[in-house]
Amino acid sequence: MTNLTMEDATETRGLPKRRRGPAGATLWASAAYLIVSLVVWWNVWSSHPTTTTTCGCGDSSEFTWYLGWPAHAISHGLNPLYSADLFHPVGINLLSNTSVLALGVPLAPVTWAFGPVATLNVALTLAPVLSALAMFWLLRRWVSWAPAAWIGGLLYGFSPFVLVELTDAHLMLGMAVVPPLLVGTLDELLIRQERKPVRVGLTLAALLVLQFFLGTELLVITVMMTAIGVLVLLVAGLWRRDVLADRARYVATGLGAGAGATVVLLAYPAWFALAGPAHLQGSVWTQGYLGLGGIDFRSYFLGDAPSAGYARLARRVGGYQGPTLSGQYLGVGLVAVVAAGLLLWWRDRKMWLFAIVGAVSVWFSIDILQTYWVPSKVLVRVPLVQNIIPSRFLAVTYLCVAVLLGLVVDHVYRAILGGRWSLGPGESGRSALGQVVPGSRELLSALVAGVVALLAVTPVISYEAQNTPMTAQGVVVPKWFTEVGSRLGPGHVVVTVPVPIGLIQSALTWQAVTGFPFAMVGGGGPEGLISRAGREAPGQAALVATSFSFSPVTTTPATIDHLRSALDEWGVTDVVIPDPTGTPLYQHPGSVPLAVGVLTAALGRGPRWQADAWVWNNVKVSPAPLELPPGQVAACAGTTGTELRREVSATVTCVLKAGRGTRS
Repeated sequence: MTNLTMEDATETRGLPKRRRGPAGATLWASAAYLIVSLVVWWNVWSSHPTTTTTCGCGDSSEFTWYLGWPAHAISHGLNPLYSADLFHPVGINLLSNTSVLALGVPLAPVTWAFGPVATLNVALTLAPVLSALAMFWLLRRWVSWAPAAWIGGLLYGFSPFVLVELTDAHLMLGMAVVPPLLVGTLDELLIRQERKPVRVGLTLAALLVLQFFLGTELLVITVMMTAIGVLVLLVAGLWRRDVLADRARYVATGLGAGAGATVVLLAYPAWFALAGPAHLQGSVWTQGYLGLGGIDFRSYFLGDAPSAGYARLARRVGGYQGPTLSGQYLGVGLVAVVAAGLLLWWRDRKMWLFAIVGAVSVWFSIDILQTYWVPSKVLVRVPLVQNIIPSRFLAVTYLCVAVLLGLVVDHVYRAILGGRWSLGPGESGRSALGQVVPGSRELLSALVAGVVALLAVTPVISYEAQNTPMTAQGVVVPKWFTEVGSRLGPGHVVVTVPVPIGLIQSALTWQAVTGFPFAMVGGGGPEGLISRAGREAPGQAALVATSFSFSPVTTTPATIDHLRSALDEWGVTDVVIPDPTGTPLYQHPGSVPLAVGVLTAALGRGPRWQADAWVWNNVKVSPAPLELPPGQVAACAGTTGTELRREVSATVTCVLKAGRGTRS
C-alpha cells in the first residue's frame, strides 16, 4: 500500500479509456433487473396490487401513510412537509421522520389513480431496480465487460440488506440509488476531471438534496464513509504532490459550486427538520436504544436470522409476515472471490480503496455492547449522528463489496481474453482491450468470468430464495373506516383501538386508504414515545396499555381519569374499536372487552354498534368518568359469552352497573 497514489487509485489519466458499450447495455440491464424484481414481488403483482402488499401493518403501514400524504397534501393545498392528521393536535414533521418525500411526491399520480397501497408496491419494486442500475452505471465507468458491471449491480441492488429492509418497507434504506451515483460523481470531480467542474459540483449538490429527501440517516452514513474514502485518496496523493496541485483548482471550483447549491437548496428543509413545527429534539429514540442494533460476524457467513421469539412478536404486532432473514449475509463464496481478487490483482489501487472503506464500514457497524472500542461508542454522543443505527453502515459495506466483485469479474474476463493474468487495464500497451480476439477466446473469457461470478453470488441467491417471492397479503380495512370514517370530514379527531402509538400501527393504513378524511391521535415512529407526550403522558400510557400490552392495564380510578383527561386535551371526537373477527392477528387489541370496558368507564357511557365497530361519537360532550373500584373493569371484562359481541355487551353492562355515580 506504500505505492498507493491518488492517480493510480482510479486508473484514469494518461491511460486508455475503456471501450464504451452501446446504450443497449443499459436497456438490457434495466430489463433484467426489472424481471428479477418482479420475481421478488410476484405475490404482489400477480394478485391485486392496489389492495395487496407485504402487510397493512407495522412499518409497512407507516410508509403507506408517508407515500399517501404528499398526494393528499398537493391536491388539497396543504403543506407536504407537515401534517396535523397524525399525533393530533401537535402534528408530525415529515422531515424529522423517514417520510421519503422524494418518492411520495413524484409518485403522487400513482396515488391519485390507484391509491397509496399501489404506490407502496411501485416504490418497493423500483427500489432494487434503481439501486442496481446506479451500481451498474458506476461500474461501467471502470470495467470493460458489461456483464461484470451487471453482476455488481445485481449484488448491490438485490443484496440481503436491501431486500430485508424492504420487507418492512424501509424505503429510506432500500432505495439505495444515491450512494453509487455519488461515488461516480466524486470520481469525476477528484480523478477524471473531464467535464466542467461547475456542472459536476451541481450534480453532486443535486444528489445530496435527493438523498436528504429519501433519508437523512443514509445521507449522513454516505457522507461519513465518503469522507474516509477521500481521506485515503489524499494520504495516497501525498506521494504525488504535483498531482494534487494539478487537480486542486478543478476540485475547489466543483466543490464550491456544489456546496453553494447544497446550502441554498437545503437551507429551508434542514431548518424545517431541525426547528420546524413538531420537530424532534435530541435523541430520536431512547438513549439506551441508540448505538445498538449492530452486526453479528457470524451472520456474514451463516446468515443467522433473528430469534424465533422476535419472529413471533413481529407476526403478532405487525412486522413482516414471511421468513425472517439476516440483512448482512455475504456468504463464503463472495468473500473468497473478493479476497482472491485482491491478492491476484493487488496492483489495482481502486480495489484497495474500496476494500479499505468497506472494512471501515464493517467497523462502524458494530454496536456499543462490545468490550473493545468501536466508533459507535463515540457517535452515540454526537448530536444528530447519534441517531444512526450501527448496522445500517452495511449499506456502504455492500456498495464496496459490489464494486470489488464487478472489478474482479472484469479482471478475470480480461485476463483470459488477453491470454494472460493481466494486472490492470492499459498496462504496458499490451492490454487485451482493443485487440482483435478470436471468438473462441472471447467465449472462454465469458465462461470463466461467469463461473467466478456464480461462485460469488450463488450462496447469496440461495439464501434469499428462502424469501422469494416476498410474502404478501391483502390489506384489511375495517368496515367502519370505509363506510363511515371515509365520510367524516374536517373537524373529526379519531382514536382507534388498537391505537397506532403502540406496537400495532394498522390504523395508519386505514386513514391513508380512505383518503385522510379525519385527524387521528397517535401515529408511528418516535413521536409515540411516552417521554414526548408532555402532560398527556399518563393518559397516553393508559391508552397504549388498553390498546395492546403484554401487561394488562391496571384499571385504577387514576388510570381512568388520566385517560379521560388525555382524550379531552387531544380534542377527540370519535373513539372506534373495530370488531377484529376475521382480521389478521396484528390488527387485534390485547382484549376487546377490556378495551371497551376501560373506555366506557373513561367516557361515562357505553358505545354503540356501528358498521361492525364499537363507537363513541360526540366524545367532547360525554359525561364525567365513572367512579369504579380498582380492578373493577378488568373483573367485568372477565365475563364470558358465546361470542365476542355478547361478551363485550356483558362487559359494558357490568361496568355501568358497577359505577357508583359520576363526579360533579
